[in-house]
Amino acid sequence: QVQLVQSGGGLVQPGGSLRLSCAASGFTLSSYSIGWFRQAPGKEREGVSCIMSSGGSTFYANSVKGRFTVSRDNTNNTANLQMSSLKPEDTAIYYCAAEKAPTELFRLCTRGPNDDRAYWGQGNQVTVSS
Repeated sequence: QVQLVQSGGGLVQPGGSLRLSCAASGFTLSSYSIGWFRQAPGKEREGVSCIMSSGGSTFYANSVKGRFTVSRDNTNNTANLQMSSLKPEDTAIYYCAAEKAPTELFRLCTRGPNDDRAYWGQGNQVTVSS
């Protein structure tokens, strides 16, 4: 079965850290670029960070630059988003998406994946609150 399974997330205090993971099954993640997106209640989906299939290039939204780090482990078919110095405004449901390469990273992160050749994770709630 082809799927992306997310793990991580939860409740954290402002200034804390969380790690999200995205594991692929049924396909080889190394052929896909990965995007992390979030959607807060009443807001549009926002691209957070993206990483090329090779891991050689990354993109970060200005709102998370310097606080979030995207990575991938193609050997283990996984991708991760390490989130630090979390703020209440980071509260949202976070989704990973895998788009078949080749991918234009800026387009992936700012406009989202081409759903004709992409898979989505199920989403994880991240809540930053004291």
